Amino acid sequence: MTPAGHPRVAVVGAGEIGRGWAALLASAGWPVAVYDADANRVHDGVRDVHDRVQMLVRLGRAGQDAAASGLSELRTARSLLQAVHDADWVIEAAPEDLAVKQRLLEQIEQVARAAAVVTSSTSGLHASALCARLRHPERLLVAHPLNPVELMPVVEVVPGPATNPDLVEDVRWWLQQLGRAPIVLRREVSGNVVGRISAAVWRECIQLVLDDVVDVKDLDRAIALGPSLGWVAAGPNLSYHLGAGEQGVSAFLENLLTTFEEWWGELAGWRQLEREDQLRLIRAIERAYDGRVPELRRARDHRLGRLLTAVDDRRHDPSPARIDLPPQRTGENPSAGTGT
Repeated sequence: MTPAGHPRVAVVGAGEIGRGWAALLASAGWPVAVYDADANRVHDGVRDVHDRVQMLVRLGRAGQDAAASGLSELRTARSLLQAVHDADWVIEAAPEDLAVKQRLLEQIEQVARAAAVVTSSTSGLHASALCARLRHPERLLVAHPLNPVELMPVVEVVPGPATNPDLVEDVRWWLQQLGRAPIVLRREVSGNVVGRISAAVWRECIQLVLDDVVDVKDLDRAIALGPSLGWVAAGPNLSYHLGAGEQGVSAFLENLLTTFEEWWGELAGWRQLEREDQLRLIRAIERAYDGRVPELRRARDHRLGRLLTAVDDRRHDPSPARIDLPPQRTGENPSAGTGT
């Protein structure tokens, strides 16, 4: 731990997700080391991290002093050993390939401190599979961020069967200190929570476009300004609970379940998007959004920054009557369980 009480963090992988993690950590003033086997990716990644941190400051998502401190302590490593040898927290952000991640995690275990916590940023692989080559699987868990990492609050925390529960609490604590909203899954499931919900909604969105019910831009507006707006305030379950007034969800189901069942029977049920349909979808999206991706991303990030200011009080609990405090197992530093 640093004198300021921040863990020393190593981000292994300088792609999109690794850069997002590094920007988030640096913007909070935490010391970060970045490593990637591709030296060019590290060079380009660090420059991008600086740009992202300054963007967070402009959006009011980071303080200028903390960001300046974090950027001053941002360092690149020429080897995996140099990156992780003193880290309290190692964040693996390699490509989504099980064999690649297994090899990398095995290498991290060989050079990291015995007390270091290791998290994988995977969106679809399980900790129980990732740790197959590890001697100490209790040190590993999944901490899956959403994209863009530096802006989206939710991080899915998924322990494996062998994960030390104390380390889950350490990671939850660290994420809360970074302003994230950690969601701890009780067991492993394909796609985690966010991925499964996103896949289900997007499948129906794709089908509505392919069926020529609505064009891409109108569909995106329908989601962004319709259910998504309500879900930001309450989430789907609470939204339906409130939808029938004082009687709550029991009355909602009594009145509308049959209607929903009719809709469910008509929803898209395919499990594979055929190549022809892939091409139709690509053409439809590219026609709708003919601007350059960097410009579209900057506009998206600006909107996200303004939205997050309004939803900061939703990080802990959907009810404004209660705000959870970060957990603390003892009266000592929350990282006591890691030996740091």
